Amino acid sequence: MDLKKIFESLYGHTRQEWTDGSGDNENGWEEERPKIPNIRMPKISRIWFILGGFFILFTVILPGLAVFLTDLYWFEAYGFGSVFWRRFTARWELFFIALVPAFLIYWINWNYAWKNGLRLMNDASGEDVKFNASKWVIIVVALLLAVVNAMNAMGSWSTFLKFMNQTAFGESDPLFGLDLGFYVFTLPFIKYIQSWLQGLLVVTFMGTFVSYFMTRSLALDGTKITTSPRARLHMSLLGALILLVWGGGYWLARYELLFSPTGVVFGAGYTDVNILLPAYKILTAAAIAAAALLLMNFYKPMWKISAVLIGALLLLGWVSRSFVPGLVQQYRVKPNEYELEKPYLEHHLDYTRRAFGLNDVRTIDITPENEVTPEELLADQETVRNIRLWDYSPLLRTYKQLQAIRTYYDFDDVYIDRYMLNGSNRQVMLSLRELDLSKLQNQTWVNMHLEFTHGYGVVMNPVNEVSPGGLPFFFMKDLPPRSTVDIRLDRPEIYYGSMDDFYVLVNTDVKEFDYPMGDSNVRSTYEGNGGVELDSFWKKLLFTLRFRDTEILFTGALRPESRVLFHRNVREALNEIAPFFIYDSDTYPVIFDGRIIWVQDAYTWTHRYPYSKPVMTADPTLRHFNGVNYLRNSVKATVDAYDGKMSFYVVDEKDPLVQTWRKIFPDIFKSAGEMSDELWKHMRYPEDFFEVQTDVYRTYHMTDTNTYYNREDVWEVTPAGRKRRISPNYVTMKLWGENDPEFAIIVPYMPLGRDNLIGWMAGRCDPENYGELLVYKFPKQKLIYGPAQIEALINQNPEISSQLSLWSQRGSDVIIGDLLVIPIGKSLLYVQPLYLKAENGELPELKRVIVSTGGRVEWDETFAGALEKLIGKKTSEKGSAVRPGSVAEMVGGNGTGESYGENLSGERDIPALAKQAQELYDSAQEAQRQGNWALYGDKIKELGNVISELEKRSKE
Repeated sequence: MDLKKIFESLYGHTRQEWTDGSGDNENGWEEERPKIPNIRMPKISRIWFILGGFFILFTVILPGLAVFLTDLYWFEAYGFGSVFWRRFTARWELFFIALVPAFLIYWINWNYAWKNGLRLMNDASGEDVKFNASKWVIIVVALLLAVVNAMNAMGSWSTFLKFMNQTAFGESDPLFGLDLGFYVFTLPFIKYIQSWLQGLLVVTFMGTFVSYFMTRSLALDGTKITTSPRARLHMSLLGALILLVWGGGYWLARYELLFSPTGVVFGAGYTDVNILLPAYKILTAAAIAAAALLLMNFYKPMWKISAVLIGALLLLGWVSRSFVPGLVQQYRVKPNEYELEKPYLEHHLDYTRRAFGLNDVRTIDITPENEVTPEELLADQETVRNIRLWDYSPLLRTYKQLQAIRTYYDFDDVYIDRYMLNGSNRQVMLSLRELDLSKLQNQTWVNMHLEFTHGYGVVMNPVNEVSPGGLPFFFMKDLPPRSTVDIRLDRPEIYYGSMDDFYVLVNTDVKEFDYPMGDSNVRSTYEGNGGVELDSFWKKLLFTLRFRDTEILFTGALRPESRVLFHRNVREALNEIAPFFIYDSDTYPVIFDGRIIWVQDAYTWTHRYPYSKPVMTADPTLRHFNGVNYLRNSVKATVDAYDGKMSFYVVDEKDPLVQTWRKIFPDIFKSAGEMSDELWKHMRYPEDFFEVQTDVYRTYHMTDTNTYYNREDVWEVTPAGRKRRISPNYVTMKLWGENDPEFAIIVPYMPLGRDNLIGWMAGRCDPENYGELLVYKFPKQKLIYGPAQIEALINQNPEISSQLSLWSQRGSDVIIGDLLVIPIGKSLLYVQPLYLKAENGELPELKRVIVSTGGRVEWDETFAGALEKLIGKKTSEKGSAVRPGSVAEMVGGNGTGESYGENLSGERDIPALAKQAQELYDSAQEAQRQGNWALYGDKIKELGNVISELEKRSKE
């Protein structure tokens, strides 16, 4: 490809020759070219300019302005106006900081090159060639490229602010002895400046080259380059600056060795420290030397030598960064890898544990007993009474079938929490009845935005209680909400939730739908301060533009106190305020002070923590943590479901990242002490954080470098041969070595490739010990059954397998629940619920509970019955007896946990029978709505029996 011919054909040049190859003789050229005509722009009709202006105004400027101002109003409405302006000013500060030098560097260099080239052309040809538009073309091109450069810089606002407000970690790296804050805050900013400046100089060099070529101050003739002296000096200077900045990149690359992914160590290993570290110093010096030699072009043209120097620098970079390290790694390190890498392995293990908060894990060695004893059950009654019999998925289906009430209501997820009821902590599962407008039959604008504006009510049941027919026993249910426990709910409306976001207009002339009541509907008017008040025509116009909905402007239903609610998805709203956090995938509701409060865990993070291995997982629930190598749950955020009020509580004051963000945005954060004590009792150790920590701890519990190097003791949370990991389980239990029951999240560990248990980890949730991690390690020489082994024993049980086959043959779907591993005393109890649903139905019922300990498996219709069989057999073998009803008392009520007033003789009182009759009637009605007539007949038959017994008891 001949660049010379291409440019000549484009620009109108026909031939150019230099009589002096050095290019030093300004009058020594001969040329033939046509006369260059004046360049004139074609006339364009004014109407096209006007139409184009209106098009840009209405498609770009006004919508952009509307989004900007409505976002500002939204931030100010929730008390975060200063946050909006801080982010706005930071972006534009960076814009102008980048724009001005970029424009000046482009314009000064290109303008000089163009003027100098034209002057030489005119002096050589004796003509007065003028390009009247050239000056403005250079200005426009320089400005456009500078604007693009500056707009890219705006995206680095968080890097800039963290650099300006950084907080020291108080810990140093082992290689350079610098505070870790340098790598988290300072180095990313310096690297950005270096890459920005290098890109700027390269573009400047390219533009200068083109300018000199077009004005014939630089010529290409095959492999020969001829230039004028000034062009040579100018381009040599730019080339030297590029090399100097390039050398600066090599100098900064030394620090990047602490994040090297090669070798057995994440971070600087033997080859990095002994080969690459000196190599980067040499490359830096070589780049400086090459820049100095390039400046020799000031005195004598040395283009070929300059090209050779640059080529040699590139070759040296490849040899020193790839070839030599590869040879050293292969022939020096690998034959004696452990001994050479040992000191770096120590750094890697230490810093990875620190980065994920695992350096303070309390490890307890314990030898479990073979079987659970009655004495252990008696001592751990609180644990037994809170064992979860309801799985999330079957329970969610049940909620939707029994409690959705109307097609436009839906339940997004099931959550788990604990409440103090009757003097004891009860573990419960709950969900919110949210609005799903996609299921609304008549989707008019009024219905979508004025009338159906919110969900309504909470459904709650204890984790261990079952009503007749295998359905949950509800603590809270129905519309209007009914509660059988002392939990006050004054504001059941749900304007902010977990469902899809859509805007609504409230406090209008249209009454809002609350819930159906008989043949009519209960309606209300919004009384909160959420959203933005539409108190002017200007705001209505802006929101019309934002949502592209003219009905906002022309509806007659709005009044001065009307409000628009948007950003109503809880996680999205929090992300609008603080986008620099990673948010937990599980936002859960808490009923507090009569209101529904959403709790969201937020994480500070970085991928710049030296020697710490980043998270890399294929688990879809944890993929948003991939690449992160430092993580802290430093913030608990709350959102009021009625008015959307947001609060960010700092719960880890020691975290340097949250301290830095607090300096940047002081108006966002509150201290943990400002949270109500009652609300704090509902805080949980976050599940995502716990899963990341348990995943890291699988390998990094090994503190001995030799054990780690050989991977002799790797643990696993995924049973061998399976893809799905064991999910952590929130339990109320008495931890080994502790005196009182507490709420905790636990997960079991297995040796890699094996199915037996090797230990388990617990994250403590209660305020007194919040955030503490415990690991209980089992002896390697003793067999402790793992979940996969217990499931194998269950499948081998003839009674269970035959019954499961029988149910399947009858057209019922068997849903096998999660196998729970529950520590009881110094033993382990395994519990697995079984659910049954009709093949064409969507209403699962709890039919059996399987329990196991010591390798024995039993099942029954109730948890108490199964436990009675398991413990009863064991005690009878020892010659002792289990007092009738004692196990039922341990688990509460009649053994299912449902308190229907059944006494030890098995008789039930009249209120209990009446409650059971109501439950059976509700189940029958639901079955009728589903068209499940077989289930309907069964429920009616059971209802008849209960009514007969009720009649009999009433006559006593």
